Amino acid sequence: MSHGTPGRVPVVLNKAEILDHLTELADELAGRSLSCRLVVVGGSYLALHDLRESTADVDSLTRLTKEVKSVVRQVGERHGLKASWLNDSAAMFSPAGLDLDNCEVVYEHSHLTVLCPPAQQIFLMKLLASRAPDHDDMIALWPRCGFVSAPAAVDAYYLAYPFEEHDPFLVDYVQQIAELAGG
Repeated sequence: MSHGTPGRVPVVLNKAEILDHLTELADELAGRSLSCRLVVVGGSYLALHDLRESTADVDSLTRLTKEVKSVVRQVGERHGLKASWLNDSAAMFSPAGLDLDNCEVVYEHSHLTVLCPPAQQIFLMKLLASRAPDHDDMIALWPRCGFVSAPAAVDAYYLAYPFEEHDPFLVDYVQQIAELAGG
């Protein structure tokens, strides 16, 4: 996908573009003797796993340092991306009990490692957000999650987000997602 004229803000990033920009970020970090480990979630997780064509940005659970944010901005400027094309906005939505040892390495460079949590964790984050695009994402994720049932997924949700108010319709909603996913 071409970004068009310089300074123009693209709407989406596909898998190849995400990986290209991460490679450029890694090279820039190396040039500054900086290192970073990202835990990528959201639409970028889905794009990196071929469950979605593209995403508006790369969301990370990892808090980015001022220095890393500066490099992110530089890489973005070169490609006409918004300054927050890679951001840590998702950090506040990290599910309780997320174990980084269970994350998959999806990109590795001497100065940048990109991890993705298990699909179940992404599903639970999408369920917490429950915006319109999250519905389709949850349908795409469901077959990879390994939940034995909708009630089991909802139990996992309340363990991941123990302060969320109980929703008596949540099991039905997740059951609909599972049925639409063919499960």
